[in-house]
Amino acid sequence: MIRILAFFLVASFLSAQNAEYDLVVSGGRVMDPESALDMVRNIGVRDGQVAIITDRPLTGKIQLQAAGRVVAPGFIDLHAHGQTNQANEYQAHDGVTTALELEVGVPAVGTFLKSRAGNSILNFGATASHGAMRAISLREFAAEAAGWKNSTQRWSEISQKARYKSLTDPEEYTTLAATMERGLIEGALGLGVAHQYYPGATREEIFRVFQMAERWKVPIFTHIRSMTVDAMQEMISNAAATGTSLHIVHVNSMSLSSIPLVLEMIDSARKRGLDITTEAYPYTAASTGIQSTIFDEGWQERLGISYGDVQWVATGERLTKETFATYRKQGGYVIMHFMKPEWIDKAMASPFVMVASDGMPYAPGAHPRSAGTFSRLLGYYVRERKVLPLMQALAKVTIMPARRLEPIAPQMKNKGRLRVGADADITVFDPDRVRDTATFEKGLSFSAGIDHVIVNGVPVVRDGKTVPNTFPGQQVLGNYRSSR
Repeated sequence: MIRILAFFLVASFLSAQNAEYDLVVSGGRVMDPESALDMVRNIGVRDGQVAIITDRPLTGKIQLQAAGRVVAPGFIDLHAHGQTNQANEYQAHDGVTTALELEVGVPAVGTFLKSRAGNSILNFGATASHGAMRAISLREFAAEAAGWKNSTQRWSEISQKARYKSLTDPEEYTTLAATMERGLIEGALGLGVAHQYYPGATREEIFRVFQMAERWKVPIFTHIRSMTVDAMQEMISNAAATGTSLHIVHVNSMSLSSIPLVLEMIDSARKRGLDITTEAYPYTAASTGIQSTIFDEGWQERLGISYGDVQWVATGERLTKETFATYRKQGGYVIMHFMKPEWIDKAMASPFVMVASDGMPYAPGAHPRSAGTFSRLLGYYVRERKVLPLMQALAKVTIMPARRLEPIAPQMKNKGRLRVGADADITVFDPDRVRDTATFEKGLSFSAGIDHVIVNGVPVVRDGKTVPNTFPGQQVLGNYRSSR
C-alpha cells in the first residue's frame, strides 16, 4: 500500500511538472520578500494564479524567458492619482501591477469602480474622499451637491468653494458620516484625508473623522495639515487617542529637513503598538495644483522657495512673479523643487518606509515620478548608490503595501508575494539595466529594463513593449460591507 501511495504521489508530482501552464516564466532569479526566496526558479501560472515554483523545466502556452533577470512580485503603488489607462501604461512600464488612489480618494466610489471594471490595464481601487464628502455635507452647498455623483467637474468646483469652510452643525457631521460610510459600503479601501488642501477642516473635525474610522475599523490615508512637525504630531496623537489605523503619505515632502525627527517619532509610535505606516517617493521635487491652498499667501516663507523653484508642467518653464499670478488664476499643475538628496536617502534607507509614486494624472510633462518611481528606486538607490539592498527595496513595493491593506482588503493576502496560490502579478526586470528615463525637463517616458509585467496571469508588458488592448486589471475592494 505504501509503495502504491508513493507511486501515485510521484506520478502526480511529475504530472504537475509536465503540465502545460497558461504562462511560464523561465530561468529567472525569483526574489520573494515574504519568504526570502532568492534562487533561480521557473514559475508556472494557471487561471491567473501561481501554480508552481520549481527548478524543473515547465511548458506553457506563453513562454517568457527571464535568464539574467529578477522575477519579483508585481509592484503595488498605494498612491497613484493617474487612474486612466494612459497613466497605467507608464506605470506598467515601471513594474506596477496595482495602482491605487488612497491619498485623496474619490467622491463616488461605486461609480469609479464601475467605470474601470473590465477596462483597466492594472488592478485599481480607492478610498472614500473626505475632502469631497465634507464639501457636500456643508449645509450651504446642499443644493449644489445634488448632482455630485455624476459630475467630477461639479465635485471639483464644490470642493474648491468649500476648502476654507468649517463643519459646525451636528447635522453636517451626520451627513458626512453617512456619505463616507456609503463609500465604504461601495468598496472603498478606507478614508482619504488630504486636509492640507482644505484648511477649513478644524482639528476637531479631523479628530471626529478618526473616531468614525475607528468605529468602522477602516484605515485613514492622510496628507497632513502642513509641512511641519506639529502637523505630524496631530495625526500621530489622533491615532493614539482613537486606536485608528493610519498611513501617512509622502513623508519626505511633509517633513522636509525634519525628516530624521519625524521618522523617529513614527518609529517610536510603531514600537509602542500603534498601527502607523508611511511612504516616500524617490525624488527631490513635489507636484500639485497651482490653485491649491499650498500656494496661499506666504507660501515662499512656508516652503523656503521662490518663483524660480516652481516649474509649470505644461511647458517646463520656471515661474516668475508675473507668470505665477497668471497661472494661479488659470489653474494647472506645477512641480516644486524644494527637497535635498540626503532627505530622500533617509527615507529610502528606513526599513519601515514604503515607496509610492504620488503619480499625477496623465500629462506628457508631468512629474517624472508618474513614470519612473520604482525603476528609480531599483536603479539609482539600489544599484548605483547602494542606499539599500535589493530585497529590502522590493519589500517596500510588494509585501509591505500588501500587508498595509490586508485588514481592509483580504484579497491583498494573495498579492505582493510569489508563492503557490498567489495572484500572478509578476514583474521581471534586469537589475543591471533598470532605470527611470522620465525627467523634469523632457517629461514622461517609459522606464528601461522592465522586460515583462504580468497582471492576474496576463502580460501587459512583454519584452519591454506594451501588449495592446489588454485589460486584466481587477478591482481591489474594501470589505467593510461584508464585515458588518
